[in-house]
Amino acid sequence: MNIDLNRFSLALAASLLAATALAGSANAQDEGLIVYNAQHESLGREWIDAFTKETGIKVTMRQGSDMQFANQIIQEGDASPADVFLTENSPAMTLVDGAGLFTPIEKETLDQVPDQYRPADGMWTGIAARTTVFAYDKTKLTEDKLPKSMLDLADPAWKGRWGAAPAGADFQAIVASLLQLKGEDATKAWLKGLKDNATPYKGNSVAMKAVNAGEVEGAIIYHYYWFGDQAKTGENSKNVGMHYFKNQDPGAFVSVSGGGVLKSTQHMKEAQAFLKFVTGKTGQAVLKDGTSYEYAVGKDAASNDKLTPLADLNAPKVEASTLDSKKVVELMTAAGLI
Repeated sequence: MNIDLNRFSLALAASLLAATALAGSANAQDEGLIVYNAQHESLGREWIDAFTKETGIKVTMRQGSDMQFANQIIQEGDASPADVFLTENSPAMTLVDGAGLFTPIEKETLDQVPDQYRPADGMWTGIAARTTVFAYDKTKLTEDKLPKSMLDLADPAWKGRWGAAPAGADFQAIVASLLQLKGEDATKAWLKGLKDNATPYKGNSVAMKAVNAGEVEGAIIYHYYWFGDQAKTGENSKNVGMHYFKNQDPGAFVSVSGGGVLKSTQHMKEAQAFLKFVTGKTGQAVLKDGTSYEYAVGKDAASNDKLTPLADLNAPKVEASTLDSKKVVELMTAAGLI
């Protein structure tokens, strides 16, 4: 009798396990294409809604941050429910690519994006971009008193006068660019100056608000925070001007947002179609006509008319696919910044 009960228990457990697996599979099918979106939620939603309207393909968006999702995908491995991964900055893409978890992007999609906005291996592609700026208090600083280079902010003369959001992936991408352009010693020196001189804030928008309120004279942020606030009420940026470093300075860094298809996807055709859409004419028009104020990177794609053209930024040449996020975290931790 005990043997029969054991067999019955094993059979019941197996049945329950199978039912759970089937339910999970059904739920995954109900969700359609799953996008891990580390881009701004509003921009991700604009892309998804436009894609679904055009194709009829259902998409479920899960919202998070660059490194949160990158590390989650690596932990999930081949069992990840994600089909597509979208980021704000490229280091997270590099992390997932290095783990061998992306599948090659279709050539037609790659051909829609210029070489400088995608890695040579074709495992992911640029979908948008943003540039670093020095947001400054127009009531306190005139153009002749602005830093000529981002590196100048490490000078003791700037102690207590500027801010940044060092804990975020946005800022860490800027540091990764500095590391690639100037090397480890120069990056360590600048991070020490950052620690000594700057006030830390929780996010670019908070740093900009601090400038506007007169807490600090300036802050390193990405450009679209200013444009986004100006397009609304302007209450958090009315006293703020934007200084573009240009001259191929590290402070003129253009960060590439990325999109990739997971190798483990069960919806390969739909996932590839989604990235083709995002990088195509309609997807890039979302950047021009929408409220993100990020740069379009598609070939012949126009950005919002209010933005300084990418070609006029005179940005440094950075290989987005080799920005070293792990080394940056190591250096910033050692500097006491994160």
